[in-house]
Amino acid sequence: MAITNSERVGKSLDLLRDGLRPYVERELKATYKDRWMEAAGPSFPDWQRAGRDGKGLNWDTQALLQVMCELWQDCFRKLLGPSDRNVAFELRDVRNKWAHHKAFSTDDAYRAIDSVSRLLTAIAAEQVEAVDQMKAEILRVKFDEQLRTQKRKESSIAVEGKPAAGLRPWREIVTPHPDVASGRYQQAEFAADLWQVYLGEGSDEYKDPVEFFRRTSITEGLQKLLANALQRLAGNGGDPVVELQTNFGGGKTHSMLALWHLFAGVAAGQLPSLETVTKMAGVSQPPKVRRAVLVGNRLSPADIHKKPDGTLVRTLWGELAWQLGGKEGYEMVRSADEKAVSPGDSLRLLLNKILALPDPDR
Repeated sequence: MAITNSERVGKSLDLLRDGLRPYVERELKATYKDRWMEAAGPSFPDWQRAGRDGKGLNWDTQALLQVMCELWQDCFRKLLGPSDRNVAFELRDVRNKWAHHKAFSTDDAYRAIDSVSRLLTAIAAEQVEAVDQMKAEILRVKFDEQLRTQKRKESSIAVEGKPAAGLRPWREIVTPHPDVASGRYQQAEFAADLWQVYLGEGSDEYKDPVEFFRRTSITEGLQKLLANALQRLAGNGGDPVVELQTNFGGGKTHSMLALWHLFAGVAAGQLPSLETVTKMAGVSQPPKVRRAVLVGNRLSPADIHKKPDGTLVRTLWGELAWQLGGKEGYEMVRSADEKAVSPGDSLRLLLNKILALPDPDR
């Protein structure tokens, strides 16, 4: 049975509720301590207030968004930005529209679900993945609608023509991958995820350096990017900072994955299609380096991240220090990390000290 746009929006709002509640309660308690119930109370109608420990509160989606909007200045703006505030206000209106059974066009539904995804991403909630799947589904619905509209337009115009002689069928020229042709592919496997690769997860096409370059077409832009990195890290010139600017789907994440795998410690001769890159750079082998990955929407500023060696990391600076220097590197910025402030000159000292540390084994 086909699902309506209103039902899609309703499901996304349920996921928003599940993701927001622990975050909202945590921030209220951190700001107002024992008075957090009194601070949140005015945002609830009388029938939703019951109990002083929060368990009796009816934390529905509207109540959560109402609390965030009304207490933004005192509580929530500490970790979230102005754009997140706008999304919260927008979603409060979306929830009202949905509760009053107003109609949602496909475009309206996609915008609502995308806003849910943005707010959940801002607080690093685990429900983001399920919401993103809903976004992909509604995009397919929109595509089908556009296709039907186009076919109706074409059918109303009498057009006669003959294909050019000698043209081969497209399926004989472009052969889809077997799992795509059979319909057995998983959409998640076709989405590059830098953080997932850093964690050693996902399919081999993305996490294994050899398999990654075997399936990657080394375009002119990617060739220049990799050659620049080789030159810079080998001490032969190259730009120290590279800014990637492409349209959505233009390959920014794929380019960063290529850089990650280029310096994975695998000999250049074992990485397919890199002969032209090493030749352009004038560097036969990638140097040994310490790598670090920072993906902002996977590192919540509201959470403490415990590392395998027991280190507790709170900020991007702490994450960078730990990835580059392990526990010893983190200790150099620990004071700033615990206070959630910039480490200042400690970062320069860390980078200098890393040069003297033993070769990384991870």
